[in-house]
Amino acid sequence: MLSARSLFQEIHDNDDSFRLFCSIAAKGEGQGGWENGRIAGLVADRELAPKIARHGADEDKHGRIFTALLHKRGLEPVDVPDETDYTMLLEQQGIGLAHSRLRRNEPLTPYDVIVYLAHSRVTEQRAAEQMRLLTRTFGDHPEVGRAVRMISADEDNHLAYCHEELLRLAALGHGPEILAVLRRTARAEIRTYRDVSLAVMAHMGHLLRWPRPKAAVLALGIHAVYLYERLGGWRRMTTLEMPSLRNPLGDPA
Repeated sequence: MLSARSLFQEIHDNDDSFRLFCSIAAKGEGQGGWENGRIAGLVADRELAPKIARHGADEDKHGRIFTALLHKRGLEPVDVPDETDYTMLLEQQGIGLAHSRLRRNEPLTPYDVIVYLAHSRVTEQRAAEQMRLLTRTFGDHPEVGRAVRMISADEDNHLAYCHEELLRLAALGHGPEILAVLRRTARAEIRTYRDVSLAVMAHMGHLLRWPRPKAAVLALGIHAVYLYERLGGWRRMTTLEMPSLRNPLGDPA
């Protein structure tokens, strides 16, 4: 019977699939670390900058954790297929701040900050949900459980910080802009997440030699999630509420 636990266990137990899984995760986290680091240096708000730097430091840490899990098994990262690069595919659609913008030493505008925070709010929602699922299924695993729990706690903090900062900007009169960017970002993200999920499962199926019926069932499940999100599930990524944990990234990086 297919379940999240059995699927993750199968990926974990095979060196080739585990290497691809960790390589994809490490690249995404490392890219997020670089982006946040650049943004922290370009933002004019000196109270916000340390929080962005802390966010970037956490992402870098996560990338090192996934790489360390590979090294623990004597494995090296592999090249990540373009069709599985979630961050790159979002950027190609104009979502978030482009890398070409971040490489210029020009201060970010207030609208740039809204774009950054809205992008983070949507993508951190996805990351937090994925890590909660991994924690439920693998949180007690002797090899990866501690890493999964640590990353999941960080992602919850990142999501809380995005809510807090966007609400602060909304109170300053930026509410309509924030809502428009959140909606555009969420709609692009659900399509990208579907496409990346299908690509990742196709690669995993090839490595693990899944029979066609199994691969078809998994693909159907991915399409079902997308249909739910397209019909209204995307709205959970655009709401804002004050988090119970205040100032979660308030300590210096």
